[in-house]
Amino acid sequence: MNPREFTLSTGAKILLGKNSEGNDELVNSFKGKENIILHTVASGSPFCVIGKDSPAEEEIYEAGVYCASKSQDWRDHKRDIPLHVFSGRDVKKHFWMKEGSWKLKNEPREIVIKKKDILKLLQK
Repeated sequence: MNPREFTLSTGAKILLGKNSEGNDELVNSFKGKENIILHTVASGSPFCVIGKDSPAEEEIYEAGVYCASKSQDWRDHKRDIPLHVFSGRDVKKHFWMKEGSWKLKNEPREIVIKKKDILKLLQK
């Protein structure tokens, strides 16, 4: 399953899963790597992987805007959306976990994507 691909304003590529199967394939392909991965705090969003080593904070935030804009949290509430930020080294999956779900080995960092930034992206 091919992930959605977007290009940030800096030229960095990001990949977003399209569904639970796509999320599993995407995260599994970056498991153990240093790439930054984002996901909404609430379930029901694509996993978003930044295809660049050591992205700047601005790139992480911009990737988060894309991730948040595709989430159920945004669809249902149209508010600021909290995201978890972690790396491929932080993910693991147990055989009993449902498709599209991953466990984190460490506590993720949290950022909040502002409603105004999501609306600005969607108006493009």
